Amino acid sequence: MRRFCSYLLILTSLALGWPSPAVAKEEALKMGVFPRRNFTTTIKMFTPLANHLSRKLGRKVLLETEKDFQSFWNKVQSGYYDIVHYNQYHYIRTRKKPGYRVIAKNEEFGLSTIAGSIVIRTDSHIKQIKDLFGKKIVFGGSKKAMQSYIIATYLLRRGGLKAGDYTETFAINPPNAVLATYFHQAAAAGVGDKVILMSVVSRNVNTKKLAYLARGQQLAHLPWAVSTRLPRKQRNRIRTVLTTLKKTREGKKILRAARLTNIVTAKDKEYDPHRRIIKIVTGEQY
Repeated sequence: MRRFCSYLLILTSLALGWPSPAVAKEEALKMGVFPRRNFTTTIKMFTPLANHLSRKLGRKVLLETEKDFQSFWNKVQSGYYDIVHYNQYHYIRTRKKPGYRVIAKNEEFGLSTIAGSIVIRTDSHIKQIKDLFGKKIVFGGSKKAMQSYIIATYLLRRGGLKAGDYTETFAINPPNAVLATYFHQAAAAGVGDKVILMSVVSRNVNTKKLAYLARGQQLAHLPWAVSTRLPRKQRNRIRTVLTTLKKTREGKKILRAARLTNIVTAKDKEYDPHRRIIKIVTGEQY
């Protein structure tokens, strides 16, 4: 009887032009942000942005993250998120399946590019990549980390080291990889070249005791993408909201909270250099 009454109400709503109870309120959009920092910090940083998107889109945007890269990646692969901020490898892997389109990218410290790097202590007596032979290297995140693992590994290969020439270990995120190196838990860290500048690092250690042993080419920054399930009009609207934040006082506050200087428009072809490096390091072709 309850099901019959609900069905009758929907038919009546349609006949009289009322919004149907089944469709009157759209489902919330799920926005995933990858765990580049710890869970609590990530939620605090991006909550103002999620709230702003909710107001501008007229549709609730739920912010989510995970405590580790693998848990986050599992949801990305399943197409769980509607809006997602992740690394370049994540984007390239998921462009076709489950289907995401890049709409924007980060600008941090005034730059919309980022590079992978190998970080060491200045007192380590390591002068070149080959000096890391037989040493422990800690990578930030996992083997799916673009800057921290894939490009860092590319730098190691270019410097003459092959798999097995050093011991791989992983920190839960890039800042922790730098901290592990600082506290002599590893000889070097594979991270993005902006990690040393992050407050979570600079507040806790003397960054003058850290140096870049190697840095890769500056490439397109971390992307923002939207699911192809969303109508094109809505995808474009999300892009507009993200890329116009810097134009208003409120938007600038949101960017500061997210520790960004801007979010700028991005196109798929900007990630072709990443595709070439991924093929060299992993053999995967996208």
